[in-house]
Amino acid sequence: MDEKFRKQMEENGANIDTTLDRFMGNEALYMKFIMKFLEDKNYEALVENIEKDDFEGAFNSAHALKGVTANLGLDPINAQAAKITELLRNKQPEEVDVETLKKCREQLEEVYSRFQTIIRENKAQ
Repeated sequence: MDEKFRKQMEENGANIDTTLDRFMGNEALYMKFIMKFLEDKNYEALVENIEKDDFEGAFNSAHALKGVTANLGLDPINAQAAKITELLRNKQPEEVDVETLKKCREQLEEVYSRFQTIIRENKAQ
């Protein structure tokens, strides 16, 4: 992993050291999986489900995104996905705080986009 990429990731809140421990120090394996994150569809599914007021589907997508980002050390995305997961957990549609959900989704979009950009820029190298 090149130092520029590592620095960008860490400056934006990624937990590289702990994640590399999870990957047994294998940077090449970590890079393989971090690049695969560009193909992960959980974020898009989450946004789509929120837009359709499919809160159960949104919960499932947020929960899956939370798991993926936990494994990759993408802590800022993970934190926002966790907020959405808890906001929707065991809620009937009429019980969902839609305003708070909208704010959480906006915050998720900001951190998600930031990491997607960092990863894409470093994929080209």
